[in-house]
Amino acid sequence: MLMERLNKEDSRPVIPLGHGDPSHFSSFRTAAAAEDAIIDSLRSAKYNCYAPAVGILPARRAIADYLNRDLPYKLSPDDVYLTIGCTQAIEVALAVLVHPGANILLPRPGYPYYEACAAYNGLEFRHFDLLPERDWAVDLNAVEGLADENTVAMVIINPRNPCGNVFSYEHLKKTMTRSWCLDIGDEAYDNLAFGSTPYVPTRVLGSTVPVLTLGLISKKWIVPGWRLGWLVTSDPNGILRESGIIESIKGFLNISSDPATFIQVKLNLSMLEGIDNDMEFCLKLAKEESVIILPGVAMGLKNWLRITFAVEPSSLEEGLTRIKAFCQRHAKKH
Repeated sequence: MLMERLNKEDSRPVIPLGHGDPSHFSSFRTAAAAEDAIIDSLRSAKYNCYAPAVGILPARRAIADYLNRDLPYKLSPDDVYLTIGCTQAIEVALAVLVHPGANILLPRPGYPYYEACAAYNGLEFRHFDLLPERDWAVDLNAVEGLADENTVAMVIINPRNPCGNVFSYEHLKKTMTRSWCLDIGDEAYDNLAFGSTPYVPTRVLGSTVPVLTLGLISKKWIVPGWRLGWLVTSDPNGILRESGIIESIKGFLNISSDPATFIQVKLNLSMLEGIDNDMEFCLKLAKEESVIILPGVAMGLKNWLRITFAVEPSSLEEGLTRIKAFCQRHAKKH
């Protein structure tokens, strides 16, 4: 809409002071070390396969080590979940908190994607104001009036987007201890702080109230197109695990599709001795021949077998030879 209002007769270049992506401009470029690391990873061919749903261990360990520099307790790689940018981290965080009647507290002004995700998930959102006359501090009295027994979380963006301020440790502690739930700490602009107020990450107070820390490399490294973010459970007291939120996060992320490199084979049980179904076939095959194939029942197709051909040709040939030997050994004698 704003672009449509530009005067086409004005020959001066448009200056986009409302755009928040410095990577578009030549004076901003990520470090050569980051580019070299990506190139080395690609050329190593170690990371071309499907990764675990929560992310590969070296990356999760590196993020945990980085975040631990500011913490009075220690995160482990198991506390870290890689996401497709911070947007997916927001999606996961809100989706796992939904239950009938639940509400979430969001800052105003804030990042509008939170409202969009809350609405999509049927999660009521309630706004608490940030006070410009007090350097965009949280209106703590308003928070008291908004929260109730159905409040599942409070979102704290620090450093602030879009206001640019940084909460002091004292104000952050007062804010977090007034939320009777968990906090979602949006740290997209982690350590990008200007002025005299020291930056304190919300995860520092994880011992006071459990925190879902959201972060990414986009801002600090000026690489939003790389789409690498994370969700971290900053919860040394184990409250999120006891409440089932950890398992919900894993369940949300553990959704993947397989490539079309499989064939489905109908199992003819009438020709086999001592094998009653596809699961029994696969279990015995694994034990006797050290060959793993997937029983069709796992995909909703009872007494079918799913066999992949996306392996080394020599392994495929050897595997099929072992399957043939297995079938001959278990064939009914006529």
